[in-house]
Amino acid sequence: MQPTIDFASIRGFETLWAQLTFRAPRQVPRDQTERMLLDALGLGLEQAIQHLGQARPELAAFEAWVLTTAGPPDPETIARYHAWLDGAPLPESFQTKVDAVDAADPVLDGDDLAHWEREGWVVLRQAIRADEAAAAEDLLWQIVGGDPAIPASWYDYRGNGIMVQHFQHPAMNAARTAPRIHKAFAQLWGTADLWTTIDRMSFNPPETVGRPFQGPHLHWDVSLTLPVPFATQGILYLTDTGADQGALTLVPGFHHRLAGWLAEAGHRNPRAVDLNAQAVPTPADAGDLIIWRQDLPHGASPNRAVRPRMAQYVNYYSPALPIHPEWR
Repeated sequence: MQPTIDFASIRGFETLWAQLTFRAPRQVPRDQTERMLLDALGLGLEQAIQHLGQARPELAAFEAWVLTTAGPPDPETIARYHAWLDGAPLPESFQTKVDAVDAADPVLDGDDLAHWEREGWVVLRQAIRADEAAAAEDLLWQIVGGDPAIPASWYDYRGNGIMVQHFQHPAMNAARTAPRIHKAFAQLWGTADLWTTIDRMSFNPPETVGRPFQGPHLHWDVSLTLPVPFATQGILYLTDTGADQGALTLVPGFHHRLAGWLAEAGHRNPRAVDLNAQAVPTPADAGDLIIWRQDLPHGASPNRAVRPRMAQYVNYYSPALPIHPEWR
């Protein structure tokens, strides 16, 4: 039996329910308050939008769904969210954690940071332990209903392309709470006072005649209205992933020339421009995390190897991150 939770005490909860019930699928958050409340509740954005848009539940039914899906909200995280709304100091427990991460030894060295500045992406090696990566890999096999030894079973799952719409599990929380991952994002953001996104997994099997690459191709997940605010994105490989194994592809250094490129595009739709010739794959090992700037074009790639690409999306963001109201 689920514990009794006073959702009415969570500021913005009822507004969130009302707004998302009529939100178009896959739409970005209206503002940072909405993004942070979803993460505080342990919900994925698309997960919540799809459920509310399809089920159109009453408020009480939505509360029950939150408890069933993500469990009771963590009181300390809700307190942190309320403190941010009020412009108040962090709760002591979170401030202690932030201070510890800020004081920890760097996990990205000088070469890593120089690569980040030049290319706009970096690999954090051994972001989580081998056993943690293996546990998340096992979870992903269970979700897609596949057997690693039976390739024919790799194509039964029908998700959103290669995206696996699964957001909550202890095996996924290992990466969301990993000290090395938090420190890496803290180095890139310049602060450890960051929020963790509740995101999904990815299963990209080898292409076949009957199952070609499902995408996504090169794209941006942010408005290209200038200035594009600094933010990060991340993908954690759960198995060793070669360059031809459906690896993440990026256009390196594009953040340095985005503004000029957009000016040259004029009134054309910049998202329709083919940049594939400039994209490079990013191979890495199991447990490695690739972090990139959100202003880099990025996407998965066709898997021409013999094993699936298996991954989990992991990211941190600053409460001060603006969300541009105009989508370009």
